[in-house]
Amino acid sequence: MGIFEKVHDRKNTRSVKWDMLKPVFQTEDVLPMWVADMDFQAPQAVNDALKDRADHGIYGYTIIDDDVKDSIINWVTKRHDWEIHSDWLSFSPGVVTSLHMAIQAFTEPNDKVLIQTPVYTPFYSVIETHNREVVKNPLRQKDNYYHIDFDDFENKLKQGVKAFVLCSPHNPVGRVWTKEELQEMARLCLKYDVLILSDEIHGDLIYPNERHIPIASLSDEIADQTITCMSPSKTFNLAGLQASYVITTDKEKRDTLNKQLNSQGHHMLNTMGNTAMEAAYLHGEEWLDELRTVLKEHQEYVTKQFEENTDVLKVIRSEGTYLLWIDCSAMKMDSEQLKKFMIENAKVGLNTGTDYGEEGKPFMRMNIACPRETLEEGVKRIINAVYKL
Repeated sequence: MGIFEKVHDRKNTRSVKWDMLKPVFQTEDVLPMWVADMDFQAPQAVNDALKDRADHGIYGYTIIDDDVKDSIINWVTKRHDWEIHSDWLSFSPGVVTSLHMAIQAFTEPNDKVLIQTPVYTPFYSVIETHNREVVKNPLRQKDNYYHIDFDDFENKLKQGVKAFVLCSPHNPVGRVWTKEELQEMARLCLKYDVLILSDEIHGDLIYPNERHIPIASLSDEIADQTITCMSPSKTFNLAGLQASYVITTDKEKRDTLNKQLNSQGHHMLNTMGNTAMEAAYLHGEEWLDELRTVLKEHQEYVTKQFEENTDVLKVIRSEGTYLLWIDCSAMKMDSEQLKKFMIENAKVGLNTGTDYGEEGKPFMRMNIACPRETLEEGVKRIINAVYKL
């Protein structure tokens, strides 16, 4: 049995995905295919490194040394064709933490911050929690595919937007932005002096033959206008170990960000997160390439099953992430009815589209990073429930 086929029992492991069913769905009788972590074990090299570190048995204050930084630099260079320097790196427990820090460091209360909706739920909170104003540039769906409305994008920037939180690749719609799209967003941000806060946590999770381009890699000028947030946590299923990094080329901005991080006590990584990140970047490439193939096969399976067996569910075409954005508008249900249907009729726990903004009303988000057996069971449950309507 392959490493991505084995079904693991995650119940009673303090898993948000598996042990929070009752609070989230009001029942434990659902198959969880929601929160964005994977039902796959991390690469064996990561598990071995953690075991070796645990065998040592001393977990004192831990430095992020040149070996760890070199593993990041080599990974970003090889996988994303972007040569970065060690002194550009800052560290925090997670990308969302980094975004909170950046919003506080580079904007003021009541400043406008732009996002492209529907979008990852915490994007709203990292803006609103600090009394900044959310400005939306809604993505446009055409022919089962999402596009950027650049006329609206520029019009919103003109209105005094201070920062733009970019989701690249995009969660939940799965777009891997093209070089041309990234260049145009960057051009407009430079034109109106808008800081780019780029969340690229899904940058490694793209389908075979696709390419993720860090927006800061396009030019030195764009890099100096950008704060890039990356992490191995989504890539290698390490979210619980809390290790991420920020790449900032402009020294003044980097010093400002580091001051904000330090003021909140974020000046080191935990010992195990440090260990896991280095091991993943040194030894996880083969594992990742196999995973990407599995995810593409899963995407194609769900798309085909819904096309052939229902006329009311459509998977939005995407190029990356392990999240599918499912158009349920033909079911003619409002958000609460759709959520209730998936829980009570299909007995599958998905994310409701409105979690990502009002533009997500007729949608559900499905996590396909699970063994094929689990995926097939979830799809079967949904299709059977639709049949009974």
